[in-house]
Amino acid sequence: MDRRDVLTGIGLAAATVAGAEPAKAEPAGRIRHQVFFWLKRAGNAEDRAKLVSGLKALAAISQIRELHVGVPAGTEQRDVVDASFDVSELMLFDTVADQKAYQDHPTHQAFVAACAPLWRKVVVYDSVPA
Repeated sequence: MDRRDVLTGIGLAAATVAGAEPAKAEPAGRIRHQVFFWLKRAGNAEDRAKLVSGLKALAAISQIRELHVGVPAGTEQRDVVDASFDVSELMLFDTVADQKAYQDHPTHQAFVAACAPLWRKVVVYDSVPA
């Protein structure tokens, strides 16, 4: 394994290695919208199923390029791993304007109205490629 393989394996662009060809970049401004939900009734299977179903229904919103809905993976417990959430979602948008349109979309507003009573805490991380 050469240095380029190691850097790529830890998430560093291959372009950081002298003489390497630049990695293909995502479109400028692509937004990752990651949300973590903690249920009021933590671990309640029915509430989790309702939330997961509501999140998956958001895929109908045209501005969403990709949608992943998940639950804690059950990976190795380490100090840096926070698996205290009940459900998460990751959405990709092409632009900040698309993310804003999603926030204002009637389907998203209906999801919030229907599912907000299920959660006690929500944390959102929005990011763009560095």
